[in-house]
Amino acid sequence: MYRYCRRWVLAVCGAILLSGPTLAQDYPSRPVKIIVPFPAGGSNDIIARIVAQKLAERSGQTFVVENRGGAGGNIGAETVASADPDGYTLLLTAPPPLTINGSLYKKLPFDPAKAFAPVALIASVPIVLVVNPSVPAKNVGDLIALAKAKPGTMNFGSSGIGSTNHLAGELLKSMAGIDIVHVPYRGAAPAMNDLLAGQIPFMFDNMPAVLPQVQGKAINAIAVAGAKRADALPDVPTVAETVAGFEASSWFGLVAPGKTPAPVLAKLSSEVETILKMPDVKKRLAELGAEPGTVFGAAFGQFMTDETAKWGKIIKASGAAVD
Repeated sequence: MYRYCRRWVLAVCGAILLSGPTLAQDYPSRPVKIIVPFPAGGSNDIIARIVAQKLAERSGQTFVVENRGGAGGNIGAETVASADPDGYTLLLTAPPPLTINGSLYKKLPFDPAKAFAPVALIASVPIVLVVNPSVPAKNVGDLIALAKAKPGTMNFGSSGIGSTNHLAGELLKSMAGIDIVHVPYRGAAPAMNDLLAGQIPFMFDNMPAVLPQVQGKAINAIAVAGAKRADALPDVPTVAETVAGFEASSWFGLVAPGKTPAPVLAKLSSEVETILKMPDVKKRLAELGAEPGTVFGAAFGQFMTDETAKWGKIIKASGAAVD
């Protein structure tokens, strides 16, 4: 009896040891769904489809992009958080459901820190500070001076409460010591329309959305919110050149349900890393004003932890909250 039990234990252990490589080798063996928790047509959706196409080409399996917008990205994120952790349902998203909403919403149906397993930082997108041409501000210093001269009267728009563009404005408010008023919109497009019409004087927005308007001289770009100047707008200084230490950017990350097997995560991460180095992918991302991600696996997990802590402080200071 003892010998039988011992052989059975050894067999089970051997099967477990072999299951990792075999699982990774066989994955994917059927279609994979990539959930985008925002509407179709935006930067998030476009980047997801670039990645999905390349993953499909390399694996020989179908990668389907499905848009499930609503509640700041929470609806689509919850779909993935509750999916089977087998690598066949993934989430490609901008920051809110991963690193912002946990501090912003009083209740979430999932814990962002536990519900998802990190795969890769797909791309980073510069955020640009833009003003209506009627605003007499040629640079960040001018804008700060205007705000200090008339505290509480200057509005800035965003695509919604808790968006990276909203929080970039709150970060400027905090670090520059100015009193500016946030005006949330239901999306970046209506906010941009009001900026163009002069209904709001300034806003932060992602590079893909502002670049055509800046190039057409419909609005003025006075600063880039990232740590360095953007290749697409090389003559536009960073906010940090005036407000030391300021840094805000948007990004897109790929995650899986929290208990997805490590071999599957490792294979996904490796495949995405290869894809982001492809010349045609780099060219397409550059056309969108985006840079390929360089952080994968556990390093991406630490990146999200750092981002959560950073924006959590800003949200708390701003008093922003969503029921």
